Amino acid sequence: MPRPIWSGSLSFGLLNIPVQLMAGTRTTDLSFRMLDARDKSPIRYERVNAETGEEVPWKEIVKAFEYDKGSYVVLEQEDIRSAAPESHDAIEVEAFVDVEAIGPQYFEKPYVLVPAKRAEKGYVLLRETLKRTGRMGIARIVIRTRENLCALLPQGDALLLVMMRYPQELVDAGDYALPAGQAGDYRISPRELEMAEALIASMESEWKPAGYRDEFRARLQKVIEKRIKAKGGKVRKSLEEPALRDDATTNVVDFMSLLQKSIDAKRRTPASKAVARKPAKTASKAGKPGKAAAAKPKPAKRAAKSRTAR
Repeated sequence: MPRPIWSGSLSFGLLNIPVQLMAGTRTTDLSFRMLDARDKSPIRYERVNAETGEEVPWKEIVKAFEYDKGSYVVLEQEDIRSAAPESHDAIEVEAFVDVEAIGPQYFEKPYVLVPAKRAEKGYVLLRETLKRTGRMGIARIVIRTRENLCALLPQGDALLLVMMRYPQELVDAGDYALPAGQAGDYRISPRELEMAEALIASMESEWKPAGYRDEFRARLQKVIEKRIKAKGGKVRKSLEEPALRDDATTNVVDFMSLLQKSIDAKRRTPASKAVARKPAKTASKAGKPGKAAAAKPKPAKRAAKSRTAR
């Protein structure tokens, strides 16, 4: 199993769901090394001082911003850390919007959110609610020191976290010379439109992603394997990834109470470490329910447990 990229909690309202962020894409490009054609030795790239031509060790390299041609301001690690957000262990949903409200140009890279053990109930609650309402969550996640805008979307049994581009990263299509106006402005006849529609209708098909593959890569892979076998070598197989790390949490949470409190408060849950780790703390007490559940009468508590068992 692949390793999690990030671990923390997904929060909306007062509900916190311990999750792990897993890769949603894989690299399929074939990797090549540069060799010296004379003796087939690998080419090594070095960090060289542009003025002296001497190699510079990593410990002597600093980050700088070129604010003018040849003029730099050096940034220390403390400067970069001071600009980074405080919360690193929570994905806090800031809003829910219609799935059709955001154009495809904003979406960048998908990941899969996987619930920690015994956190499935909250995960499924959010997933199914998004499906029923036709909404997606807009949130932020901090990976290392970078804060990323992201969207939460249900897909099958999964909750996808899709990295988004900020508006400042997009080029306005109006900056280009595009043909504005209607079809008639370009002397496109109704008959031509009908024929184009008929052509599209004749090519309609169900989306079957398995039917599409990188043919160039497949052919090149065969060439590489043939060359390896000709040299008497063995084709390398991909290694298995280590298993997922288990996170302790619990399904025994009074969701009705938390949902009602969230609605009454009409505010977001602060993305604090104490809030993000509350489910894990609850589970460490030999399966005892949290404070919200403990405040309920005993019959209600037993009912919650029986529903969880089912």
